[in-house]
Amino acid sequence: MKILVIDGQGGNIGRQLVKMISEQIPDAQLRAVGTNSIATANMIKGGTSNAATGENSVLVCSRWADVIVGPIGIVIADAMMGEVTAAMAAAVGQSDAVKVLIPMNRCNTVIAGVDACSTNSLLDDALRRIKEAASNG
Repeated sequence: MKILVIDGQGGNIGRQLVKMISEQIPDAQLRAVGTNSIATANMIKGGTSNAATGENSVLVCSRWADVIVGPIGIVIADAMMGEVTAAMAAAVGQSDAVKVLIPMNRCNTVIAGVDACSTNSLLDDALRRIKEAASNG
């Protein structure tokens, strides 16, 4: 199973996801792509050495992945204070990969029907869904 974690800004969500996936799905081929170098460096601290930064990396890795996971902003052009380009959002959205999007109500994007949940509970649910996608092959 090829899993791509995408994050931006400080990369804290991505770092936690990388750590959880590395620990609980050890057979996964895991890649992390940051929209900036700080996010990438933080995801490397989470436990992957297979990481890259920037728009072209998102485009290439989105074609490679079976599962893409990250904050919902990765499919919204200009999200994360402008770090997500239209090309990045399109690459993720057009990918054949299963997308597991974390519903972060930030950057003027509010997801109706999503109660205020802790980040940890959102990440636990994301991991559960990644495992489901991995078992469905």
